[in-house]
Amino acid sequence: MPSNLKLVINNPHKQLEERQFFERDELKVILDLYAKMVSEGSWKDYGLSISSKQVSFSVFRNAAENALYKICKNFKPKNKNLKYLITDTSGKILKNSFDLKILLKNTNWKKLQK
Repeated sequence: MPSNLKLVINNPHKQLEERQFFERDELKVILDLYAKMVSEGSWKDYGLSISSKQVSFSVFRNAAENALYKICKNFKPKNKNLKYLITDTSGKILKNSFDLKILLKNTNWKKLQK
């Protein structure tokens, strides 16, 4: 048998593509907020969207409608305050922060819906 096979570990010449997403504690904060808003009857559904630049958690009042809001995490923001964003359906930034917990805690969701 030919022995031309090699086992390569930690190959410095081939970079593994990093998969980026919300971290566990970030997702927990978002899902806690989602559960609260669902229990109030404000939100009904959600969706996740992942691209090379950001990941977003979209919130829907109805599954058949457009998203009310998107809670976004930018992977490489130009400004540290643009790390986490809340955007509306058209993509307009409603709020932004460098800290997700602060952003979600200080957002008046009922006021945003008007």
